Amino acid sequence: MSEKEPKTSLNQTAAKPSRSVLFGAAFLMAMSAIGPGFLTQTSKFTAQYGAKLIMVILLVILMDITAQMNIWSVVFVSKMRAQDVANKLLPGLGIFVAVLVAIGGLAFNIGNVGGVALGFNAMFGLNEKVGAVVAGCLGIIIFINKNAKTIMDKVATVLAAVILITVTVVAVISQPPLGEVAKGAVSFGELPTMFVCITTLLGGSCGGYIAFSGAHRLMDAGISGSENVGHVRKSVLQGVCTSGAVRILLFLAVLGTCMVGSQWNAANADAIIAASNPAAEAFRLAAGNLGYRMFGLCLFSAGISSVVGAAFTSVSFLKTLHPFIAKYERQFVVAFIAFSTMTMAILGGAAKLLIIAGAVNGLILPITLGVMLLASRNKKIVGEDYKHPTWMLVLGIIVFAIAAYAGIKSVPGIMKLFA
Repeated sequence: MSEKEPKTSLNQTAAKPSRSVLFGAAFLMAMSAIGPGFLTQTSKFTAQYGAKLIMVILLVILMDITAQMNIWSVVFVSKMRAQDVANKLLPGLGIFVAVLVAIGGLAFNIGNVGGVALGFNAMFGLNEKVGAVVAGCLGIIIFINKNAKTIMDKVATVLAAVILITVTVVAVISQPPLGEVAKGAVSFGELPTMFVCITTLLGGSCGGYIAFSGAHRLMDAGISGSENVGHVRKSVLQGVCTSGAVRILLFLAVLGTCMVGSQWNAANADAIIAASNPAAEAFRLAAGNLGYRMFGLCLFSAGISSVVGAAFTSVSFLKTLHPFIAKYERQFVVAFIAFSTMTMAILGGAAKLLIIAGAVNGLILPITLGVMLLASRNKKIVGEDYKHPTWMLVLGIIVFAIAAYAGIKSVPGIMKLFA
């Protein structure tokens, strides 16, 4: 290797990004978002808010793109992981960020394991605790394989296709009222009543570890530097558009069960809200037992890929804090999954935990995004030659302000979730 070749923070040569690696990172990020919490949150909120939820979904997609564009750009131009960027911005801040994201990732991963168990239950009637153990074992098997990261890319791509096809089929079957959806998209006066919804959906889309899952995956592949920033921004668009499309289709599928034309079906909506597995109940109402089992496959696909994404990214935050963690990264990932599995098997109640985890990670996003925005104009971090686009910075500040305001306003509502 020439002395002039740029290196990443992991002492790897900066590589030219291949299409398959970029595609895999985009779908790892998308599948980290499209977890059991994503499905549960969208289903329950659709049954609560009806057609006007589309307004929040579209807002969250735009905020998701803006936040991740800023975050990924800074990570790649600086050639440092997010926690290292934070430490360079303010010594000790990286440790705080790493621990915060890892805790948020653990909360999600406990729910993700439970989500796989709910999927097994819907498909085969398997006991939830037994399903949780099986889910944990599957996640561990991926990581003990020497080609774990390659497998992770392929699994994320395949499972994204499974979920997209399944949700599309049920959305068509349920026949949602598109006219009411169009009206809901401009019901701006309802936004002040939906702060918990905004924070939770945003947290489930790009909160906590999710915003960094694909970025850290590409860093591990040796891809970094300002010469690659255009490629990684396209990767962000691919991932967010994938998760956004699935959320919209899921919203339409559930809305079709709650409305007949312009008439609200309160019985179906109440049944979805009260169900221990809201999305599964929506699929059952839309397509009978076949829909219920199709959702089981969907939930399994979302859950197992999210178990992988949450464990990988959470440990990627911790491993630069001490050489011991970096040296035994695979063992730490296995322990992370095993602890999540054990906790889920003891606690149970996956659906409620998934809502809480989304809300908590939504509160984390303004902190991590704020750090990246401050770093984007710090020449010691991004270098003398890179200039972060002003439009991206301004939009990032707007997203930060909305996320922070919605988060503060949603705290009382989030506290009620713990009751």
